[in-house]
Amino acid sequence: MEEGVEPEPGTLRPGGRTARVRAAVLRAAGDALAEHGFDGLDLADVARRAEVGKTTVYRRWATTAGLVADLLDDMAEQSSPRTDTGSLDGDLSANARLVVKTLTDPRQGALFKAVIAAATCDPRAARALHRFYATRIEEWAPCVTQAADRGEVPSGTDEAEVIRAVSAPLYYRFLVSGDELDEAAADRAAGAAGAAARAGAYGS
Repeated sequence: MEEGVEPEPGTLRPGGRTARVRAAVLRAAGDALAEHGFDGLDLADVARRAEVGKTTVYRRWATTAGLVADLLDDMAEQSSPRTDTGSLDGDLSANARLVVKTLTDPRQGALFKAVIAAATCDPRAARALHRFYATRIEEWAPCVTQAADRGEVPSGTDEAEVIRAVSAPLYYRFLVSGDELDEAAADRAAGAAGAAARAGAYGS
């Protein structure tokens, strides 16, 4: 952090009791978002759920958007690690199935809809959402690099674009079309992205 520049509320990573308070508040915020959405998120309600003082919540996060941003950062930190199956198709399928598992979970699915809604109307929440997905893409991109090393895809294939291509149709089903999200949809998305990568569609 640059000298003289104050961090945004909720962006510092505390330790000890403060870390426990943060964890309790973020759990409560996730519950509240899943139940009521972003429009129904209230800092006082979150403090009550977390059994911490309202002053603590207001001082640390300041706004509901700040709380959502910190929640997204925490979700990125806690996300499941990348699977390494030894093949591009297997890795992309594992990625797609993880996306589907997350989005179809009753709590996680509702939570994602709420945070995406928050990101459409608040710049700070949008930045946090972008960081979240950048973290996930960075986590999974090496599977494409390894595939290139094995000769499965052309050298110079854009790793990030391949990973985006896997999740994009799944989020379309989740947010727009309402079509079923299941393992078949996951495998179809992964297969299409893998076939396009092998054909050179994602050359950088």
